[in-house]
Amino acid sequence: MSSARRPLPTDLVALVSFDGRVHPNEAKPLESLGRDERAHPLESTLEQWFSFATGKHTWVSVRGATIRGLVSARQRAKRSAWEVDALIDVDEDEGVALPLFSHMTAGIIKQRAERVFLRLDADSHVSEAARKAGFFPYAKETLYRLESPPPSQLTQVPLRPREKSDLMGMFQLYSHSVPANVRAIEGATFREWQAAQESWGGNAKDLLLEEDGIISAWLRVLRGQTGRFYLLAQSQRFDLQEVVQAALSRLHTSRRVLCLVPEYNGAWAACLERLGFAPVAAYACYAQRLVKPAAELAQETASQAIPVS
Repeated sequence: MSSARRPLPTDLVALVSFDGRVHPNEAKPLESLGRDERAHPLESTLEQWFSFATGKHTWVSVRGATIRGLVSARQRAKRSAWEVDALIDVDEDEGVALPLFSHMTAGIIKQRAERVFLRLDADSHVSEAARKAGFFPYAKETLYRLESPPPSQLTQVPLRPREKSDLMGMFQLYSHSVPANVRAIEGATFREWQAAQESWGGNAKDLLLEEDGIISAWLRVLRGQTGRFYLLAQSQRFDLQEVVQAALSRLHTSRRVLCLVPEYNGAWAACLERLGFAPVAAYACYAQRLVKPAAELAQETASQAIPVS
């Protein structure tokens, strides 16, 4: 029988080798998408080991003297929202995954977590265990890749850098662009939306299109050998392809470009395919709400009271 606990110094070699075989990380945090999924876990294990310095929390599953699994969680933008960033199940056994999930949720609740997110491959063997542990699927995503982006082109889309005062306008664009069932999990309120923002693992830049005082497009770009971008757009003056080309013009030095597209945004996916992007991976997004939202009481004045007959 397996049991879950915090890592010990003597676990380090076992965490790295897992009986000499390399096991993939089933969790798919945003900054890891598009990388070699079967890279040796030495670097990530060492990082997880120093969780006290990085703010991460890690648990291992042991059977006798053998490490059979690992789960690691970390905060997103604020401490109320967390995500699973490492999940290794050597035996592909619910008897390993379920205790790990249980210890993880109990641990992060003590850190005042209100929600925890998990991204898995669409066909991950861990998905059923995640459901039994209280996670529920709320969205599907496809990762698109473009090899050899086109040269930089002049664009007519007047994007500007984001300012701190733009956050509410960005949230309003999000609220008009994303289906209600997804917003209910990711960003039912401005506070929850802010807390759930994912790390990009680099210095991403936010660019905005403003039309008649309203933010109508939000572009996030991360330059590098592998460039990345994210887009929300409801422009009345520029079509979607023009905004995507504005993104590519800022990533023309990258060797390849990645873009993660939610299933509900079919127009975005079709636009990328017209520009030469190809789908390379599919994911399912899960979440678990760890506390129930409390209703806020409002004072009632005599003039507002409704008598009960």
